[in-house]
Amino acid sequence: MNIVTGIKLAASAVVFVVFLVLWCKKRHDTLSEPDPKKAKKKRRLPFFGMVISAWFFVACVVNLVTGGPKGISLELEMFSPRVQIGPLSVARTTLTAYVLMLVIAVLCVLFRVFAYPRFRDEPKGLQNALEAAVEFIDKFTRDTAGDLSPALPAYMFSVAVMLIGCAASELLGQRPPTSDLLFTFSLALCTFFLLNYYGVRKKGLFGRVKSLASPSPMIMPMRMLSDVAAPVSLACRLFGNMLGGMIVMDLLKNSLGGYAVGVTTLAGLYFNLFHPLIQTYIFIILSLTFIREATE
Repeated sequence: MNIVTGIKLAASAVVFVVFLVLWCKKRHDTLSEPDPKKAKKKRRLPFFGMVISAWFFVACVVNLVTGGPKGISLELEMFSPRVQIGPLSVARTTLTAYVLMLVIAVLCVLFRVFAYPRFRDEPKGLQNALEAAVEFIDKFTRDTAGDLSPALPAYMFSVAVMLIGCAASELLGQRPPTSDLLFTFSLALCTFFLLNYYGVRKKGLFGRVKSLASPSPMIMPMRMLSDVAAPVSLACRLFGNMLGGMIVMDLLKNSLGGYAVGVTTLAGLYFNLFHPLIQTYIFIILSLTFIREATE
């Protein structure tokens, strides 16, 4: 341990003790305070001082153990590294996706065997939450794309669960499948298939071709190009946003070192939870919008 680190540790410990004494004094002085809110407000400053000094002390200890910040270092791979399984070479994100699908499938089986038989006419607890989620996605799908098929809301719900699972995998230290362009392009191809399937189903094959040439056959190539661009747009948007979140988290960890304690946790609440929920919503609503445009 060098002298600078020792000074930082000692200073943060002294500051913590000072704020602790100040907090205890404020707490003792405000016991007779008639207004609880005013008493709590007086203890707020020393409390935050204790938290910040304790965080700085822990950060210094972590830097001492790990060797401090490593500086800004970034290795970017558009496609996931591959692992060798016997004669097969598989992308690591593909394995993560397969594991997620297996986990989701097992949870669905357990739900069907143990939870579903206990459902009652008056929903409570888990049943109430699940029914609310199913009703929301069903209404949202019908309002956005129209009443095309009962299977469409179920598919969109499955996509949402999978995308949220992909975000959760990053919390476990894995590269999320959504940060691999091949994975996002696969999901986008499903949307491309669905928009053409429902377009042909509603209008017929001739009607679908005719709609591409409406109002003039001159714009048919542009309409076809627009349909082809839809999955490309969906794939690149989801890939770019999820990869960007992963890059920001890696930069924080590498550049802050031990001072990332707590900081990356708060940032992870956004980049690993809130941000993926936004991207899931955008992917679903754009997919439904493309489907609706193909059926109009």
